[in-house]
Amino acid sequence: MDRLTENKIVLIKRKTRLEDLIARYNTIEQAKFYIEHLGSDFSDYISEDERYKKAISEAYSELEPLGRVQVVDREFVPNFIFGDSDIVVVVGQDGLVANTLKYLSNQLLIGVNPDPARWDGVLLPFEVADLKLVVQDVFKMRRQIKEVSMAKAVLNDSQVIYAVNDLFIGQRTHVSSRYHIQLGERHEHQSSSGVIVSTGLGSTGWLKSILAGASSIINEISDKKIKVQQERNLGWDIDYLYFSVREPFPSKNSKTDIVFGKITKGCPLKILSQMPENGVIFSDGIECDYLQFNSGIEATISVAEKKGHLVI
Repeated sequence: MDRLTENKIVLIKRKTRLEDLIARYNTIEQAKFYIEHLGSDFSDYISEDERYKKAISEAYSELEPLGRVQVVDREFVPNFIFGDSDIVVVVGQDGLVANTLKYLSNQLLIGVNPDPARWDGVLLPFEVADLKLVVQDVFKMRRQIKEVSMAKAVLNDSQVIYAVNDLFIGQRTHVSSRYHIQLGERHEHQSSSGVIVSTGLGSTGWLKSILAGASSIINEISDKKIKVQQERNLGWDIDYLYFSVREPFPSKNSKTDIVFGKITKGCPLKILSQMPENGVIFSDGIECDYLQFNSGIEATISVAEKKGHLVI
């Protein structure tokens, strides 16, 4: 087949909720029984699955005349080797874009919304029907590119993890996380529910919910219109991060003076684990893809040296 270019296009897809249910319950009949037994509408799972698979098929048909297309499932993305000139097309929800972007270097990513009636798609500006024109524009360098800053955690055993939205540092179970925290010259021992580090893109997610909760608590206690100061709609390309300590607990051995702040390139956040087991660092809500963070391991969290590149 004659193609527009020999450049490779990597099409990223994910499993649907229906596929996950079938994997869990072995057959579609057993999955249906489980869902309907709970009073839910199983037809919604079927329609979502059909719409998504149709979108993947149509996307492949749109892309094949334009270049060599390789389809990659989400679960293989962390170990997939992307070529320097690959164009990455993600068909799925915003989370799939974020969880692909952090494994890229300078490759351009095109986010496609497979079901606009179902998903808002902040990171999915395009639909399947747009793909042919958008990819041709990308090849001709006629598209705007939006940079996305990332967070980076480097451990003292040389392991590294990146985040597009946020990092979580703490216990994988619902018990207190114990660690030593340092920001600039300030440092202390802490016991908390963990530390969240957010990027500009992630500031409207987990961090926003933490600040909203803190604001409500202050209002209840003071009975005044006091608001936690926060920057809203942070630029996705900002060169700093925010961290927040969840539910810090004051005691004889732990303090609560360093619970919120800004991380810059010149002032990284350092956290030394004091957890014998079950300490973890994971990014963007993917708990199964984590670094162990047990006693003696120190993490240095900073703005990543690389940025994501979203086609808009």
